[in-house]
Amino acid sequence: MVTAVYPGRFDPVTLGHVDIAQRAATLFDRVVVAVYDLPPEGCLFTTEERVKLFAGAIEHIEHAEVKSFSGLIVDFARKERAKALVRGIRAVTDFEAEFDMALMNSKMAPEIDSVYLMASLEHLFVSGHRIREVAGMGYDVAELVPAAVAKALGEKFGGKT
Repeated sequence: MVTAVYPGRFDPVTLGHVDIAQRAATLFDRVVVAVYDLPPEGCLFTTEERVKLFAGAIEHIEHAEVKSFSGLIVDFARKERAKALVRGIRAVTDFEAEFDMALMNSKMAPEIDSVYLMASLEHLFVSGHRIREVAGMGYDVAELVPAAVAKALGEKFGGKT
């Protein structure tokens, strides 16, 4: 059984994130979505909320699960017995940051490969940062995030979204 870990902040989870998880699940026997445990003041949603929202968004994927982690992703991946780290790439700017991270991860854990999936065309412009920004200004992001996330964003922003 080949396990892959898909790490990120996922604040909030978007349909682009779900797409990457779904596609990774077609390539690997088991996918663990790893939600980075950040301090509450650094995120719109708590770690527990982000785990719950992502878990709900991928409940249809039989061999995928969501867990939180802290510390180095390579340590978490080793604990999960993962052979790969999965990341999504939207643009050249993503590549530069991901390339640097992949080299460091490879140095720390040469037995774990980094696998990159290009974002689907309909999700190229979607990022958690942009979703937080426009949702906070009242834009309806329901077409860009899972339904439970749209509802949670509305609650966070006082019904603005």
